[in-house]
Amino acid sequence: YNRLRSPRRGPDQPEETQVKRREFLVVGGAMAASMALPARAAFPEKAIRMIIAFPPGGESDIGARQQQIVFKRLFGQDMVIESKAGAGGALAWSTLNTYPGDGYTVMGTNLPHIVLQPLEGNVQYRTEDVTNVHFYQYTPDAIIVRNESPLKTYADLLKAAKEGQDKVTFAGSTLNSANHVAHTRLNRLMGTKTTYVPFKGTGDLIASVLGGHVTAAMSYNTLALSQKGKVRMLAVASEKRLAAFPDVPTFKELGGDWVDGAYRGVGVPKSTPEDIRRRISDIFSEINRDPDFRQKMADGGFELIDVTYDRMPAFIAERTKAYLEIARMMGLAK
Repeated sequence: YNRLRSPRRGPDQPEETQVKRREFLVVGGAMAASMALPARAAFPEKAIRMIIAFPPGGESDIGARQQQIVFKRLFGQDMVIESKAGAGGALAWSTLNTYPGDGYTVMGTNLPHIVLQPLEGNVQYRTEDVTNVHFYQYTPDAIIVRNESPLKTYADLLKAAKEGQDKVTFAGSTLNSANHVAHTRLNRLMGTKTTYVPFKGTGDLIASVLGGHVTAAMSYNTLALSQKGKVRMLAVASEKRLAAFPDVPTFKELGGDWVDGAYRGVGVPKSTPEDIRRRISDIFSEINRDPDFRQKMADGGFELIDVTYDRMPAFIAERTKAYLEIARMMGLAK
C-alpha cells in the first residue's frame, strides 16, 4: 500500500497522480467493506422450523406435512413442523415477533382468525403484528353431519333448527375463526340462533361429530373427504358444486350470498429482512407449482392459491374489509 500511495500533490505533481490515488482509496474501501459484511449465503442452507398454531390433525397441520415433503425434495433441507396450539392460534401468533428474523423460523397464519381475534381484545397481538409473506391454500366452509344423523339435507337441518334451535349444536375450530364466522352466517341465513361449540382445532372435534355429541360440524370440505364414509356434507360455500361432492348444493343455490372459508399462509417475525421475506414467498410458490403436491392437495380437498408477498397489502386490506362486516354481526365491531 505504501508503494502505491501517492504523496500529497505538490505544485509540480500532475493531476493524474491525485486522481489515481482517489480511485485506489475508493476501490480499497469497497473491498474492505465487502470483507467486513460478507454476502448473504443462498437461502435456505439449513432446516426451517415451521410453527403451526393448531393441534395436529387439522387442515393447517395436514397442509404443512405435505409441504414438508416437497420442501425437502426441492431445496435439500428439512422443514421441522412444531405444533404450538392454544387460544385458537393466538398463543402462537402472540409470540411470532420473539423469534429471530433470519428466515429459519416461520409460522402458519390463518384468515379470518388474525383479523377477528384482535377485535375481541383478549389476545396479546394485533393484526399488524403478524407479517404475512404468502397465502397458499383455501378451504370452503361446509356443514357436515355423521352418517347416522337423521338430517339428510340442508332442508332437514333448517326444519330442526326452526323447531328446536336451542338443541341444535355445531362443533367448530376455536372462537373468532373461519368456522365461527360461518356459524354466524348460517344462523343469519336460517333465521335461527343455534349453538356454536368451539374446539381447539379440526382434529379435536371429529370424535364429537362421529359420536353424535353435537348435531353437526361447521367445518370445511376437507373434513368430509378425510372422514369419507363416516360423514356427509349438507352444503358448501363454494362458487359451484365440488367435483368430489356433485350432489351437495352450494349456499348460493340455497339462497345465501355466501362464498367463503379459511385462508392459510405463512408469516415471519417483523425483523426479517425484505429479501428473506420475498425468498420465503417464492419458496411456497414453488412448492405450490409442484405437480405431485398439487394432486395430493386436490385429493384432500384443498384449493391452492398464490398470494405472494408483493400482493399481500392489498389482499389483507380486502379481506379485512370483508371480515369487519361479519365482525359487526358477531358483536366484535360497531
